[in-house]
Amino acid sequence: MKSFLRHCLGLMLTPLLLALPACQRPEEAPQPADLIPREKMIRLLADLHVLEARVESSQLQPDSARALFLAEHKNLLWRTQVTDSAFQRSYRYYGIHGKDLDEIYKAVIDTLGLREQKLDSAAAKKARVATPAPTPLAR
Repeated sequence: MKSFLRHCLGLMLTPLLLALPACQRPEEAPQPADLIPREKMIRLLADLHVLEARVESSQLQPDSARALFLAEHKNLLWRTQVTDSAFQRSYRYYGIHGKDLDEIYKAVIDTLGLREQKLDSAAAKKARVATPAPTPLAR
């Protein structure tokens, strides 16, 4: 009886032990052939976050906002000559390499901060030009 149980256990464990290495994630994921370079990925992600903020502040109904975002996302990818699948593969590749994605997002935050500073200084400059300086009254 014991040998029968060992035999059955051996039959069940063998496929599991053979399949186990296939479940493990490889140490180094292969780089996709169409990997988006880091600098382009940084600009693209910054543009996507700005697009997302614009859509969220548009006060559209959720389904309309989603449709607008998807259309503008597609338009942005087309303008930057990036396919959706290349973007997904590149994002996944950088995501597997966590340190890479962290560095990319630090650069995205810096890029967005610089854009905000430019907008603030342009708005301040426009406000100064729009309000004429008071002129002294002639006597």
